[in-house]
This record gives sequence, C-alpha cells and structure tokens, in this order.
Amino acid sequence: MRSEESRKPTAHATADTTADTTADTAVDAAGDAGADAAYEVARLPDYAERVLDVAELIPPGRVMTYGDVAEWLGEGGPRQAGRAMALYGGAVPWWRVVKSDGVLLAGHELSALDHYREEGTPLREAARSAEGHMPRLDMKRARWGGADTGEGAHI
Repeated sequence: MRSEESRKPTAHATADTTADTTADTAVDAAGDAGADAAYEVARLPDYAERVLDVAELIPPGRVMTYGDVAEWLGEGGPRQAGRAMALYGGAVPWWRVVKSDGVLLAGHELSALDHYREEGTPLREAARSAEGHMPRLDMKRARWGGADTGEGAHI
C-alpha cells in the first residue's frame, strides 16, 4: 500500500510537479496552524484512491484499460480513470493501466517498454511502416480481468 507521502498528488510518471508545488505552497502559506487544513486540500480524492488501488492489484505482465478500471469500480469512465492516473498514478505501477488500443503512453513509451519487457508483458512488434517502430501491447494476451485476485469482485 502507498505511504501517506505518496498520497499527495503527483504527476503521472512525469516531471510536471504542478500538483506537488500547489500542495506545498498551500502548506507554506497556511503556516503551522493551518497545515492540517492545507493537507485537506492536497488529499487524494476518493475516486482516485480507488483507481490507484485497482492499479496495484494488476499482476506483473498484465494490463487493464482505463475503461476496465472504471468498470471494475462500477463508476466513472475511461476518461475519469485516465485523469486519476495522470494526476496521481506515479506512486503505483502506472504502466499497467493503458489505452484500449495497446498504444504505449505518449511521452513515456521507453520507460513503459522497459517495464513491459522486465515483466514479460505480451507485446506486438510494430510494422516497419509504423512511425517510430514502437511496439504495442498485445491486448488479447495482456489484458487482465481481475478474476485471479483472491479478493472480492470490486473494491
């Protein structure tokens, strides 16, 4: 499980620290007396917390789409799950929550590819005509339905 520190908003595997800076500024501006109030502003939203919990359940070598995560939770949709991962997903295995077409996350392709190769995630090699020759995930083989968690059906 993530630590309290990792529950602060973080940019999803990027160098963009706008959310962290905003939270830290709020704490600095509030001073010691208002630190608890500032932390309330920076607290992870409940939906985002549940999205991150699902991301942590996905076994190495497997993936779920943003839509799969939303369906698993029984609320929101792919865009809401994607937004939660974009803002807060840096503390979880973000590379395991993907677009349904299997295209690697733009701007993070090489990092994600390293994780996929390390975990043995099924990939489809790119056609020679494909721009950048970047492989895609083999969604038929890599997609995880959550059946083998040993936990309840939903979080």
